[in-house]
Amino acid sequence: MNLVADNGLPGLHRVGIWFNDPANWWGPTGLITYASEHLGYTLAVVCAATLIAVPLGLVIGHTGRGTIWVAGLTNASRAVPTLGLLILLIVAVSPHIHIERGLGRVVPAGSVPYIVPVLLVLILIAVPPLLTSTYAGVRSLDPLIREAAAGSGMTPLQVVLKVELPCAAPLVIAGLRSATLQVMATLTVAAYAPLVGGLGRLIVDGHQNLADLRYGYPAMVAAGISVAVLAFAVDLLLQAAQRLIVSPGLTLAAGARRHAVGAKAHSAARGTGAAE
Repeated sequence: MNLVADNGLPGLHRVGIWFNDPANWWGPTGLITYASEHLGYTLAVVCAATLIAVPLGLVIGHTGRGTIWVAGLTNASRAVPTLGLLILLIVAVSPHIHIERGLGRVVPAGSVPYIVPVLLVLILIAVPPLLTSTYAGVRSLDPLIREAAAGSGMTPLQVVLKVELPCAAPLVIAGLRSATLQVMATLTVAAYAPLVGGLGRLIVDGHQNLADLRYGYPAMVAAGISVAVLAFAVDLLLQAAQRLIVSPGLTLAAGARRHAVGAKAHSAARGTGAAE
């Protein structure tokens, strides 16, 4: 059997063989361990980003102040080179962190100076979609509903928590799903930092010796497939959670608002074309 493709790399059929080998699934360098680390990092990043973005989005959406910062942050996040920013923070921040102790397998001893820059970069990626969706969900609420709530004696905080947040929930969860998928996909570059795990470890380490049948090209492809499957599974779970948490009426209303905005934009574009 030909084990090597024409380009000198192991053939793609080796990926199936790699998945079928129990030795590649278990142990400190196994797929299960790396996938668990990947999920752990994702959970930490998304939770931190949610604690930052959702309250800020609620405040901006309720007051209408700072809208320009939302748009600026969203546009800036798209232009940030993730790997370049990660390397910059490792060089600038890591030497100033002197924590040698670890926290189990996910945070091994000596890895904290490198994990901190990774988490900062990923939080910067996760905040914009959460912030934008929360702000949009609050601002899309009918002003009459907000005025009626205030007129009934609710304080501004009560209006935000009992009226605006529940009504914005479909868009907030949509932003959460988007942020989670972005973090899971981008987390593969975290392995460029020393001592940081996750499925990206198989990709980065495999690039060092592509011809290796266990740790080279087959492991890289297997890691890429695993990230896609893991992201798909997590998105399905979040979608199921959204159906359980959010009222069907709110989901339909959010869809109708998105459809109305899209139709209005389409009509404006047609009107501009006709004018020309």
